[in-house]
Amino acid sequence: MRRKIPSNAALMAFEAAARHGSFARAAAELSLTEGAISRQIGRLEAFLGVTLFERVGNRVRLLPNGERYAAQVRESLDRLERDSQYLMGQPVDGASLDIAVIPTFAMRWLIPRLPQFQQQHPHICVHLAERMEPFVLAGSGFDAAIHFEHPAWTGMRTYPLLHEVLVPVCHPALLKEGKGATALDTLPRLHRRQNPDAWERYAREAGIALSNPATGARYDLHAMLIEAALAGLGVALVPRLYVETELAQGRLAAPWPDGKTISKTFCIVLPEPIGLSGKPVQALTQWILDEAKNTTMAVPQT
Repeated sequence: MRRKIPSNAALMAFEAAARHGSFARAAAELSLTEGAISRQIGRLEAFLGVTLFERVGNRVRLLPNGERYAAQVRESLDRLERDSQYLMGQPVDGASLDIAVIPTFAMRWLIPRLPQFQQQHPHICVHLAERMEPFVLAGSGFDAAIHFEHPAWTGMRTYPLLHEVLVPVCHPALLKEGKGATALDTLPRLHRRQNPDAWERYAREAGIALSNPATGARYDLHAMLIEAALAGLGVALVPRLYVETELAQGRLAAPWPDGKTISKTFCIVLPEPIGLSGKPVQALTQWILDEAKNTTMAVPQT
């Protein structure tokens, strides 16, 4: 059945005119005459059976129906452009993978290791996109996700990677100002906004007295907390797996014990078992599993 969709020329003319609020400016952008823009929009209105613009002399103004339709058309054209550019950038003789990943995990753990994967598999291009919450993987356009274990992944295949264990870290200079390793209560504390009670839980587990665990600046991402700690703004309670490099280099100090509770467990999520996945997905998944196995926060394999 033939789709009832206006012509691309009419939609592009309408979107440009709506964005500029002017047929003349739309014409200049699209290298057309103002009359051509007017005719395209007239054809679009006739096709839809709806008046989109109010015409007053030489001026035009979007009507409410036009404003709603303009937003929808703009979103569709933007998506079509992104998809087209993505396809144009695909390797001719290789493969590509789209992976959804928690942003701080991508920045602090995955991306620094990706050069090794690219050396082993130069024909596979890995695209990363940020996803903070679990989602339905099937039909999402992603080949896999790297996220926390969560009931929302039920029905999909999850492979545990790493445990998230929190540890307080700070710039070493904070410990040289007469504030010893045991004086955590005297140092400014930094919080992740999504875990407002993390310091309270940590203090209880570690047996450290904090007069007011909730005080201190709040940040959205662990990556922000780490940068704040590096800047000397206070003590950040962050997953150890994110700061191993800074601790080894002496850029951060962690004189306090690690948390005793595993906060969360990272996993790689696939829509089907590894053995039934395509070769590129198999290669990336096995590489990530191997990398995770060689770290201190690895989930024991059963």
